[in-house]
Parts: sequence; structure tokens; C-alpha cells
Amino acid sequence: MEIHQLKTFIAVAREGSITRASERLYLSQPAVSAHIKAIEDTLGLTLFARTPRGMTLMPHGERLLARAEQTLQAHRELIEEATRIRGQLSGRLRIGGGTNSGTDAVGRLMMRLSERYPEVEMDLEHGHSLDVLEGIRSGRLDAGFYNEPADPPEDLKTIQVGGFAIYLAAPAGLLPVSDEPDWQAMAELPWIYPTVGASCCGHAAESLFRRYQFRPRKTIGIDREKVTRSLIAGGVGIGLLHADTAMQARQDGEVDVICQVRDEVRVMFAFLQSRAQDPLLIAAANLLEAA
Repeated sequence: MEIHQLKTFIAVAREGSITRASERLYLSQPAVSAHIKAIEDTLGLTLFARTPRGMTLMPHGERLLARAEQTLQAHRELIEEATRIRGQLSGRLRIGGGTNSGTDAVGRLMMRLSERYPEVEMDLEHGHSLDVLEGIRSGRLDAGFYNEPADPPEDLKTIQVGGFAIYLAAPAGLLPVSDEPDWQAMAELPWIYPTVGASCCGHAAESLFRRYQFRPRKTIGIDREKVTRSLIAGGVGIGLLHADTAMQARQDGEVDVICQVRDEVRVMFAFLQSRAQDPLLIAAANLLEAA
């Protein structure tokens, strides 16, 4: 059993919810669910009762919670002592976390930094990819996670930490799902995607329009994927969603997935090339590359 799984167990037990635990840990909900399943499989015990109101500890889970917290505290003390022995790395890292990208990687970095370098403090600022890049270049952020639809800029040191496909989705039942979408018919519908800047979905949409030689009659510019999903599900129009969101929305019966628009958008961790020798950034990069 891994330490990060114990942290997830404690967070779900204290929050009583997969959703709230995922927000607390900066992990995706599927990742939190996977951690809980792995713990239960390892122990051969059912730790939680899954109810419409959330996650409730079973008697076995209640008995193990205190021991899990003691184990986690002992682990922290061990790491802190080892850090004191080998010399401390300290300071503050200001990290940008894209609202639509890198959630799992952000969580991994925060947990591993706290375990390996307890004296390092980390501030997380949420924003879309363009906000993160602007913050890195302006010096407001030391580093950040963003979605890269093309080649990484030369002024940045980048590490790929993930990737995802992009899908075109429509309100459930609105359009026939076929191997050959009717692009001209869909051009008459409102399209929902980020229309400002070089976001990954905006970039994918423009490539799609060029490939099939059409422009939507109406566009709705939204740069928050949760809002895009809600508008599509509500019948406002069709739009672009990241793979995990598109598949979950289809599973929930909210949307039909029309087609895959882009095979992969890379999720990157980045900081300025001019700061490539910064000890804190080197430590963060090494932790991510060791994943």
C-alpha cells in the first residue's frame, strides 16, 4: 500500500465525499476512487458504504482510520528527519494549475514535495492555460501546468506529464451519430468552445473548420470545461470536451459523442529556461519525471 493511497483514504473519510476529497487533494475523482479501490483490494475489506449522500465509513474503516493517521504522521516524521540529516531544501514555489489540465499531476507534485521536502511551501493559483503561461513569463508564477496543442515555446523548459484527446459532443439525441458527421448541418448550430486565445479546444476547433471548410453561424466563447459540459447537456449547442469529461458525460446520458477531433493534447509542466538551474524547480521537475 502506498502512502499517497493512505492520504486519499484519510481525506475521503474526513470529507465524506469523493468530490470534496478530490478537491482537497488536487486529484481527479476517478483517481481518488481508484486509490480507495486499491486499498480495499489490498486489505480485503470494504472500508466505505457508497450512498447517494456520499461515502460513509464502515466499522472496518473506522477502526483503521486512526491507525492510518498515525502511519502518515510517522512517515512525515521520518521524511523530516532524513531532510534534516541531508540538508534542507526550503523556499516557496508559486505554481499555476490549469483549470482544465494537469489535476492529477498537480496532486502528485504537491504530495511528493510535502513528503520529500517538508520545508518547501507551495502556493497554487488556478487559471486556464493562457493565464498560467502569462504568469510564468511575468514572474507571478515560478512554474505551472498547461495544455500544449502545438510545439512548446522555446523560452520554456517543459516536461510532459499527461495527455488527452478532444471530442465533439452534442446534446443527447439531438443529432444522428454516424461515421460521417454532417458538418454543414452542424454549422447551423451554436458551437461552444474557447474562442479567445490559443487554448487547446479553440486550436482544435479552428483546425476542424479549416479541414472541412465551414464556419459556425454562432459561437459561444467559454473557457471553463464544466460550464461547456453543462451548456451542451442543457441543449444550448454542440461543443468540444476533453476525453475524460466527454466519456463521463456520455455515460451519464447527458451528451452524444459525435467524433474525435484531436488525438492528443499534451499536458505540460513548464518554467522559464532562464531559471533552469533553480534548485526548487529542479527538485519539482525531478519529482514529476520520476512518476
